[in-house]
Amino acid sequence: MRIRNLLLLCAGATLLALSGSASAEKIKLVPHVSKINTPLAMVQPPGDDRQFIVEQFGLIKILHPNGQLQGDPFLDVRNLIPQLWKDFDEKGLLGLAFHPNYAQNGKFYIAYSGNLDFQGDLGQEFWWSHTNTVAEYTVSDDPNKADAHSGRVVTAINWPQFNHNGHWIGFGPDGYLYITTGDGGYANDWGIGHNVTEGNGQDLADLHGKVLRIDVDSRDNGAYGIPSDNPFVGKDGVAPEIYSWGHRNPWRCSFDMGSGGLFCGDVQQNAYEEVDVITSGSNYGWRRMEASHCFDYANPDNHPAGCAANGLTLPILEYNNCTAKPDGCLGVSVTGGYVYRGGHAAWDGKYIFGDWSKSFGEMDGQIFIGTADANGKWTMEVAEVANLDELTALGHTQTGKVPYILAFAQDSAGEVYALTSITTGPVGTLDTIYKIAPAD
Repeated sequence: MRIRNLLLLCAGATLLALSGSASAEKIKLVPHVSKINTPLAMVQPPGDDRQFIVEQFGLIKILHPNGQLQGDPFLDVRNLIPQLWKDFDEKGLLGLAFHPNYAQNGKFYIAYSGNLDFQGDLGQEFWWSHTNTVAEYTVSDDPNKADAHSGRVVTAINWPQFNHNGHWIGFGPDGYLYITTGDGGYANDWGIGHNVTEGNGQDLADLHGKVLRIDVDSRDNGAYGIPSDNPFVGKDGVAPEIYSWGHRNPWRCSFDMGSGGLFCGDVQQNAYEEVDVITSGSNYGWRRMEASHCFDYANPDNHPAGCAANGLTLPILEYNNCTAKPDGCLGVSVTGGYVYRGGHAAWDGKYIFGDWSKSFGEMDGQIFIGTADANGKWTMEVAEVANLDELTALGHTQTGKVPYILAFAQDSAGEVYALTSITTGPVGTLDTIYKIAPAD
C-alpha cells in the first residue's frame, strides 16, 4: 500500500498548525459489503450498476446491485504478483480503471506489482524489488468474467524497493489514462534506484514520483500513445508521459465528478501529510519540500528555513504526521478520497479523505472533510463517527475506533465509501467497505 517503510520511521521536527478548524462533522459508517480482503479500490464501470472490488492480494470481485458479492472472482491475477508479506506489504493488485467505452469495447486496466522484469538492463536493477505494471484486459462473453488470457502489458516500471508504489489509475474527462507513481521506496527519496543529486521526484528523465498521462487507444509509443498536449512532449531528456512531478507516494487519487479536477493524497516523510490538486506540468516539490516545508534528505527530521519554493505548486491541505509530533497530529499516512457529489446537499463540493491510522500499533483510522471557501482556500475538519458502538457490536471493529483506512470509492450517484481493514496486511477475509452518510 502506501505507508512508509516501518523500519525507517523517524521522530520528526517541527509542528504544523492544522489547516482549518478542529470541529467535528458527525457521520455514520453504513456497512456496504463485508468478508473481503484488503480492498484498495471499488470501481463502477460507466453506465453499469455493478461495483468491482480490488483486493490487494490479487482478486477483483463483483458486488451486484442486490448487495450480493459474486462467489467467483471477475479476475484472478494472484499468479502475477510476488508473495506478499501478510503482516504488512505495499505491493499487490493496486488499481483498476474501466475504459470510457467499456460497454462497447469491454476493455479495462489493472495496476499491479509483478515479478521483476529481467528483459531490460540486468545491472543494478537485478537487485531491485519488482515491476509495477499496468495491463489491459477485456471481458469475456460472460459479463461477470474477464478473459484471463487477454492481458496486454501497457506500462512496466521496475521498482527498487517494496514501498511507495502509488499506481492508482483512472481515466480523466479527456479520455486519457492517468497513472500515479511513487518515488521508488525506502525513505527520503534516497538509496539504490534513486537519483543521488535530486531524488527521483525531481528527475524529469525518470518515471518514479510522477503522475503519468497516456493514450491507451494509440500505439504510437509502442504499447501506448503520448497525448500531444502533455506538458513535456518534444523536450530533450524528459519522459513525455509525465503530466506532473515532485511526488513522494500519491496514494489514491480521483477526478471530481463536478469540476473534473484531479485530487491526490501524497504520503510524505516524517512530519507532514499533504493533499494536492494536480495540474499539467506542475512540480509538487518532493524531495525539495515535504508538503509546504523545506526538506533536507540527509537530515529528514529538520526543515531548514529559507529554501526557494519558486516554481513549486504547494498542497491545498496539509497536517501533522503522528510519527513526528504526537501532540495535535492527525495520522501517519494520508489516503486520498473524493469530492462529494451525492444526495446530501450540505456536503456538495466537499472533499472526503482520510488517514490510514493515527497509530501503527493500533488501528485508529481517520476520516476528514475538506472545504473550499469562495476564494478557493481549503480547510479541513476531523469527522466524528457516531455509530462506532454499533460497528463494534457487529464485530467490524475491535477497538471502538475506526478500522485502518485503505482507500475511498465513489459510485455513479456521487456517494462516497470508505474501504477499511482490521489487519495491517493482506490476510484473511475480515474487511469491510462502508458508505459514508450524515449521522442524522
